[in-house]
This record gives sequence, C-alpha cells and structure tokens, in this order.
Amino acid sequence: MKFRPALSLSFFIILLAALAFMFFYFKKQLFEVKTEITEDVMISKITSMGKLELVKYSMKDVIEKKEIRRFLPDERILFVAVGEVVGCIDLTKVSKDDISFNNDSLTLYLPRPEICYVKIDHKASKVYDVSGVWFPSDTKNLVEGIYKIAEQKLLMNAKEMQLMQKTKENATLIFKPLVENLSNKKVGILFK
Repeated sequence: MKFRPALSLSFFIILLAALAFMFFYFKKQLFEVKTEITEDVMISKITSMGKLELVKYSMKDVIEKKEIRRFLPDERILFVAVGEVVGCIDLTKVSKDDISFNNDSLTLYLPRPEICYVKIDHKASKVYDVSGVWFPSDTKNLVEGIYKIAEQKLLMNAKEMQLMQKTKENATLIFKPLVENLSNKKVGILFK
C-alpha cells in the first residue's frame, strides 16, 4: 500500500510529461494557419498594341468633395490623388499615304496625339478625411466616387498643362532624327 501513492504520482508525472510533449509537438499543426488562394483567369480580349507613349505626366492632386444638405450634416471627403496621364501616338494608323517624298526631303504625317491612359496609383493615393456620413455604404460610395472624380481631374489638368502639345513635340524629337538618318533626306513632321 505504500507504493500506490508513489506509483500514481509517477504515473501522473509521466502522463503530464506526455501531454506536454504532445502539446509542443502538435502545437504547430494545431495553431498553424494555412492560406489558400484559388483563381480562374480567363482572357477576355487580346489587343494588338501600336501606341507609342511619348510623354507621361506624374501628378498629385488634393480633392475635396462636399455634398451639402439642408438638415443633416454635410458629407465631406478629402482625398490626395497620385497618378499619371500618358500621351501617345497610334502608329498603327500610319500608312504609305502618310509619307510624301520630294527630291531632297520627306514629309511624314503622323496621327493626332491622344491620351493613352489615365491611371490612379491606389497605393500612393490616400483618403485623409471622411465626415458627415451615417452609414458604411455612404463612406464606400464617397470613396468610389472620389476615385472617378480624381481620374477626370487628372485628365483635365493634363490637358490644361498642354499634354497634347508636349506629345507632338516629343514625337518630332524622336521621329525627325530617326527618319532623317534612315532616309538621308531632310524630314518634316506634320500631324493629321
């Protein structure tokens, strides 16, 4: 009878040691979090590219939008938009008819410059303040709306800052020496 408490105590210690060993051994498997990402990619459209990007305006704009209400507090959002606007020329529109030769000169008619794209940098842009909203969906709508407004503002500002003219100038700077060196003729660049 004397050995029973010692035996049960040693059994309890061994059981406790086994449980501790199992805990530390299986701890990683028990508390490990696995992340699975699945995706199904489908190509919706393949577009041949022929646009030569000639100028990029990187811009930052601070935009405040208020929706003024008669009885409720005004909804307001303050947003700093960081993005870029790119001017280009679509070279797929150039044909043989756009090149005219004279004795010692050549004239190249390029398509009108266009805006290739306007892109907001979502990582660098930031919403600084949203006030006067009552519901989370109102905040979401304000944020989505300000991104659309920011894109329009960047485009408008780039046009006001003569993006199209700068695109023409850069096209002339690039194409004139290139075509002169290839043709050994004096080159004039005009736009349709």
